[in-house]
Amino acid sequence: MTSETSSAAPADEPAAGHWIEVDDTAGGNPRRGQILEVLGSGAHLHYRVRWDEEHESLFYPDPQGGSIVHQRRPRGR
Repeated sequence: MTSETSSAAPADEPAAGHWIEVDDTAGGNPRRGQILEVLGSGAHLHYRVRWDEEHESLFYPDPQGGSIVHQRRPRGR
């Protein structure tokens, strides 16, 4: 059995290939997507994500709201 953890990112950090779920701070439904690329570093860390809605965008995590739950595969698939 091989590990899927990339040496480029710690195991607890989202990395390319990981699926993320982003909670909506306004109480709406969470968004789910796959990280295609990790960009920036430190306080400027952001991701290129392909969302379940079939589009791609840059996602900048908000340290003041919302949370990222990363996982290997999306739920319900």
